Amino acid sequence: LCAGGELFDRIIEKGHYSEHAAAVLCRQMVTVVHNCHSMGVMHRDLKPENFLLLSTAEDSPLKATDFGLSVFFKPGDVFKDLVGSAYYVAPEVLRRSYGAEADIWSAGVILYVLLSGV
Repeated sequence: LCAGGELFDRIIEKGHYSEHAAAVLCRQMVTVVHNCHSMGVMHRDLKPENFLLLSTAEDSPLKATDFGLSVFFKPGDVFKDLVGSAYYVAPEVLRRSYGAEADIWSAGVILYVLLSGV
């Protein structure tokens, strides 16, 4: 299936990614978020542990996993559930008033981790 393991483990192994390599991965993550949001799905728990690498190759594609906290939404919906993982959760989730933009925040935090390491 996804022989490359979790993105989190790859970050630990590498220390951090170059700007170019991080941009390639970030583009894949943002595409996942865009595709989910286009179908009315908000993930709500984006983090490196929830992205798997298809292979062990350096340029392996990412696959999103763990949609257990995801919900269907319509534009303008406001959610109040306190969900997500502490380091990656958007401030508006903590304020219990958020929409799909919370996934974008989480993707941004992952980009920061890719560039700086854990």
